Amino acid sequence: MTDACTDRLDALLNHFPVRARMFHSGALCGVTDFAAPGAGGQIHLVRSGAMDIIHPGQPALQVSVPSLLLYPRPISRRFVTDAERGADLACAELRFDGGADNPIIGALPDVVCLPLAAIDGAEHVLELLFEEAFGNNCGRYALVDRLFEVVLIQVLRQLMEANQIRGGMLAGLSHPKLRKALVAMHEQPAQEWSLDALANASGMSRSVFAGAFRSIVGCTPGAYLQGWRIRLAQQALRQGRQLKMIAIEVGYGSEAALSRAFKAQCGITPREWRQTRQAG
Repeated sequence: MTDACTDRLDALLNHFPVRARMFHSGALCGVTDFAAPGAGGQIHLVRSGAMDIIHPGQPALQVSVPSLLLYPRPISRRFVTDAERGADLACAELRFDGGADNPIIGALPDVVCLPLAAIDGAEHVLELLFEEAFGNNCGRYALVDRLFEVVLIQVLRQLMEANQIRGGMLAGLSHPKLRKALVAMHEQPAQEWSLDALANASGMSRSVFAGAFRSIVGCTPGAYLQGWRIRLAQQALRQGRQLKMIAIEVGYGSEAALSRAFKAQCGITPREWRQTRQAG
């Protein structure tokens, strides 16, 4: 099970890594408001204490056992705890490479709440994370940041294995057959993947594969492949790579072909897209 999950996540995390930075460890008492961060997300680990979490326009979410709260996208929230007993938390900011274009962000719900005990294999990681976060050891911030990243990977595994993603890329990666086609596209984006080849990789007939892919992932295999290639192209553009080389690496034979696909996906050409990012 673990090996299969690692295969499914490797290409995603290699191309679109996530970085964590702890910004709080300790008690929260009474009412604490968290403004939506300008970019990225946040992860909160509740070590002890009860807490109500209030999101604008939604019913309060109640946490009564040690839990994880994952916010992949900026969203404001209010934590309400007992004014005297409070709750102990370790919190980190998450920086997804590629920002809003990171495919992991788009595949997750606005909020993920899980009891810590429900995250398979995380017991020892969490124990060390809390020990360092609430201690005063040399280098604790660097160590805790990496441990937060490990916990995030374990949560992604957990969500996929428990089929708790209802649609999109991670739902496809949770499917025992569709995931084979998705991994193939992720690992070899430059290959000319036909519908027959992807169906064969999944061990499904062409018609069954096409129907299941659209139903679970939410688009056709061809549209997904184009979207993945364009995300890779955007990442390479951020790195200042030459457009000609990018086109070859992501499966388009020329700058012109990449530009056409890029504009169809994003509404602007790669050069225009890079200029807007540089201006920002």
